[in-house]
Amino acid sequence: MRGAQSRRRRAVTDASFHVTPRALSRVATILADEPATALRVSVEGGGCSGFQYRYDLVAGPDGDDLVIAGADATVVVDPVSLPFLAGAELDYVDDLMGQSFQIRNPNAQASCGCGTSFSLF
Repeated sequence: MRGAQSRRRRAVTDASFHVTPRALSRVATILADEPATALRVSVEGGGCSGFQYRYDLVAGPDGDDLVIAGADATVVVDPVSLPFLAGAELDYVDDLMGQSFQIRNPNAQASCGCGTSFSLF
């Protein structure tokens, strides 16, 4: 039993992107009430710092997507966004300030207070 619990607590990782167990758990909860089967994490131009993170519920991965799957949750990242997220971690935070997905991105040189936009220098 102890080994099984230990495996369940581990984050799912790809060499280029990491998803914490908390994030996978929250994705699974959201997907349980949706017709979608995955959470897409992407990067697009815009926001107050130049780039912004985007989260979408989607029917499934596209052909070249990075797919990170946990027990009841799937997170996908498109190949265009992946270089911006190399080495980054998706987490889910529930604290006094509120609940949100947060990305800790070592590539971001600056970010805004909302945490959804960032810049690269």
